[in-house]
Amino acid sequence: MRPLKIPKEQRELLVEQVMEYFEVERGEPIGHLAAESVLDFFTATLGPYIYNQALSDCRLVVNDRMATLEEDIYALEQGVRRTR
Repeated sequence: MRPLKIPKEQRELLVEQVMEYFEVERGEPIGHLAAESVLDFFTATLGPYIYNQALSDCRLVVNDRMATLEEDIYALEQGVRRTR
């Protein structure tokens, strides 16, 4: 799997959130570089699990939509008159 590419603006926001989390929840101020390292670690470690779950959720949605589509197609069938 390719490494996750996070746009610069979003990455900066996430780094700030990591820094805030450490300060508020743990009472440990960390710097920008440390927060980036934490973000990189969790992105690399948790990313594949989150990605696979998203694919699983997507499969469920697609399967539901396909079932509905199949029902709609059957509803379009016309009756066949038999002559004889």
